[in-house]
Amino acid sequence: MPLSSYLNTSPVAGDGLYLHPSAQVIGDVTLGRDCSVWCNTVLRGDVNRIVIGDCSNIQDFAMGHVAHKNPARPDGSPLIIGDYVTIGHSALLHGCTIGNECLIGMGTILMDDVVVPDRVMIGAGSLVPPGKVLESGFLYVGRPAVKVRALTPEEIAYLKYSAEHYVRVKNNYLAG
Repeated sequence: MPLSSYLNTSPVAGDGLYLHPSAQVIGDVTLGRDCSVWCNTVLRGDVNRIVIGDCSNIQDFAMGHVAHKNPARPDGSPLIIGDYVTIGHSALLHGCTIGNECLIGMGTILMDDVVVPDRVMIGAGSLVPPGKVLESGFLYVGRPAVKVRALTPEEIAYLKYSAEHYVRVKNNYLAG
């Protein structure tokens, strides 16, 4: 079953959610309105929370997890994803924060306490090391990821377009 409880927490799904039958959403996970979670994706909110904003999509084979709360880090590292975010295939997100209107490329790894502000594009296969704070309006690529250049107005517009496209695709799936 794609939605599973863990101890006393259960996923909460917003209106219009598309959850592929092969996906797994476990524990303290909140999915916003018009989200889509695609094939073989895992969102495991067992030892901390995961919050995904409205109109965001998590594509095939992506993994979202968290770092647990402990005496040294009372809040641990939750996974927070904003509105209109596209998470590419096979991305690995661990205890990080992603703002609104971002695109996280295929195979990208975002580690604990990374902060990706609004309107950022991260190229496929990039690695953002723990604690790195990126700057809004830029393209980042590489291992480790580095700021390459400012996004063009067309690229900034594409960030929201990409997420809106996936809302249309998930609506087609929901319609049968």
